[in-house]
Amino acid sequence: LRIRGRGDDLWKSVVGSDGIRRSYKQRRERKLMTVFGKVTIRRTGYSAPGERSLFPLDGVLNLPKGVHSHGIRKLLALEVSKSSFSEAADSVRRRSGVTIHKRQAESLSREAVRDFDEYYEQIRRLRPGEAESMPLLILTADGKGVVVRKEDLRDETRKKAENARRKLNKRISKGEKRNRRRMATVASVYHVGRFVRTPESVAGEFAPESELERRERPRPAAKRVWASLEKSREDVIREIFEEALRRDPANSKKWVCLVDGDPNQLRSMTRQIRKLSVDAVVILDIIHVIEYLWKAARVFHDEAGRTTEKWVSERLLEILRGRAGIVAGGMRRSATLLRMRRGLRKPVDVCADYLLKNSPYLRYNEYLEEGFPIATGVIEGACRHLIRDRMDITGARWSLRGAEAVLRLRSLRSGGDFDDYWKFHERQ
Repeated sequence: LRIRGRGDDLWKSVVGSDGIRRSYKQRRERKLMTVFGKVTIRRTGYSAPGERSLFPLDGVLNLPKGVHSHGIRKLLALEVSKSSFSEAADSVRRRSGVTIHKRQAESLSREAVRDFDEYYEQIRRLRPGEAESMPLLILTADGKGVVVRKEDLRDETRKKAENARRKLNKRISKGEKRNRRRMATVASVYHVGRFVRTPESVAGEFAPESELERRERPRPAAKRVWASLEKSREDVIREIFEEALRRDPANSKKWVCLVDGDPNQLRSMTRQIRKLSVDAVVILDIIHVIEYLWKAARVFHDEAGRTTEKWVSERLLEILRGRAGIVAGGMRRSATLLRMRRGLRKPVDVCADYLLKNSPYLRYNEYLEEGFPIATGVIEGACRHLIRDRMDITGARWSLRGAEAVLRLRSLRSGGDFDDYWKFHERQ
C-alpha cells in the first residue's frame, strides 16, 4: 500500500460517472480489516463544490464499501458454511486477529452471496470432456424443513403457530414442532451415463443375502446442488429447468426427472415440462416405494421377521417388472380375505393407492432397460449435507435471510464452485 502511494501523481483530476470533473484534491485515510490485521490506507480524494468525493485508488484496489477486506470476507464465508456464525467469527479472530461480532458475521455472509443467482445465469457449468459425452441429464428436487423465527414462517404456517395452544409450558409436545419449520426446497442437476440393469439385479441390491455381482455404476458429473428457503418450490423447480436448458439448449440429451411422490412437487415438475415443451421422463424414487411396501408388510407379518422381508422382496420384484397395479390389487385382496378391520388394514390401502395413483411413473422395467437411475440418492445426500448437517444444530432458530445465505454458501462449496464464484463476486 505504501509503494502504491496516494494517487496524487496518477491523476490531476477525475470525472465521475455523473460526468462532473473533480479537481480539488484532499488526502484522506480509511481503515481496512485484513487477514494481516488492521491497516491504514492513505489516498487522495477528488471533489468538486457540492459533489461527493471520489477515490480512484479505492477502485484500483477494488476495496469494498465496508471496513472488512475481501480476504476477510472470503475467510468468514468459508467458515460460516461449516459452522455457526459465532464459531466462524472466532475462527477468523484466531487466524487474523480481526474481531467480528455475530451480527456482523451474518450481515457479511448475506453480502457474500448477493451475486449467487447472477453467477449461475452467466457461468456455464459444463466442463469440456467431463459431461458433454454423457447421455443423461438428471433433474431432481426434495423438501426439508428448517426451524425459523416465527416472523419468518410462511403465512399459513405462522397462523397455525399463533393459533396453536401449548399443551405444556416447558416442553414441546408431539405435533407442535411442525409449525416451527419453513420448508426449504433442495435441487440438483447433473449428468450421468446409462446403467442398464434387470429387475432381478436391482431387487438383489436390496436383499442382504444376495450374491449377485455388483457392477460399478457411472458416477455423476458436473453436479450442481443448491437449496432455498426464501424462494417457493415452484420457483426453485423453474430454476432446475433453466439450469438444464443452459446445459442442453437443444434437449438433445435424455432428461430424467426424479421425484419422491410428493404431489405438489410432481405437479410443479410436469408444469415445467409442458411449459417448455421438453422431452423428459418422470420417475418415482424406488426407495419411497419400498418404504410403503414395508409399512404394508407389517400388517401381515411380524415387523422384524424374515417372512416380512421375503414378502417385501417378492412384491418389489413385481413392481420392478412393471406390474405395480397387480401388486396393489393382490395386497388388497389378501387383506379382504383375512377380513381385516379398516383401521388395521389402512397401511395396505395407503400403499395400494400410492402405487395406483403413481403408476405412470412406475414403469421401472422400461427405465432399467434404458439405463435410467431410479433412486434419488443424490438429492437425499444433498438434503443431509446442505441442511441437516448445518441447519439442524440443536437449539438453532434461523432468520430467513441468515439461513438463505448459509444455504447458498454450502451450495457453492458442495458444487466445487466457491473459488470461481468468489472471483466473479469480486469482479461484480
